[in-house]
Amino acid sequence: MSGVAVRRAAAAAAACAAVALYAAVLAAHPLTGSNARFVEGTEGAAIAPFMYLGAKHMVTGYDHLLFLVGVIFFLYKLSDVVLYVSLFTLGHSITLLAGVLGGVRVNPYLIDTIIGLSVVYKAFENMGGFERLLRVRPDMKAAVLIFGLFHGLGLATKLQDFALSPSGLVPNILSFNVGVEIGQVVALSGVLLALEYWRRRPSFFRLAFVTNTALMTGGFVLAGYQAAGYFAS
Repeated sequence: MSGVAVRRAAAAAAACAAVALYAAVLAAHPLTGSNARFVEGTEGAAIAPFMYLGAKHMVTGYDHLLFLVGVIFFLYKLSDVVLYVSLFTLGHSITLLAGVLGGVRVNPYLIDTIIGLSVVYKAFENMGGFERLLRVRPDMKAAVLIFGLFHGLGLATKLQDFALSPSGLVPNILSFNVGVEIGQVVALSGVLLALEYWRRRPSFFRLAFVTNTALMTGGFVLAGYQAAGYFAS
């Protein structure tokens, strides 16, 4: 593929990502309607339903999944995938529980802006931007853990919008967190299978830069949408 063709493909992919992810921002985190009424109306432990809501929340949480796609994009060993995903899981579990059970509160627009920028960060790293432009090599283990903390706060802000009953709160939030992990495993399993298939094709390395350009564009769209919400609120 020529340089012109690559640039055109990158532009087209970025445009498609921008349009699709703008709609995705509006549809993500479906704790509305009957789900919202259930969360606010629950008295006592409801382990299975909260696990389901956690899994659904993660599977449709485009911001979290885009970041994780960036994390595993160039990871070929299953042990490395498990390590990085575990660091992300540790981070978001800590702040999800601290946010809901410990009362740690942040502005949801600001935290979601940072989450969008985490996607930009990982795509930029995948493109070799830090080494080529800034002459630095960031510690990606630390970065994934730190961004996991921010992603957990983002999850917490969704639950903090509700008047949660103190009866059964701890087991319900723990169940929600377990559900988030289940949803994460399900979603990433599909991504890993797709990546494994694609990596066997010559187009993978040829289009890796294009793909991460689209990923970065998606992160900017997510961050921009949330930043606009912050300044408009």
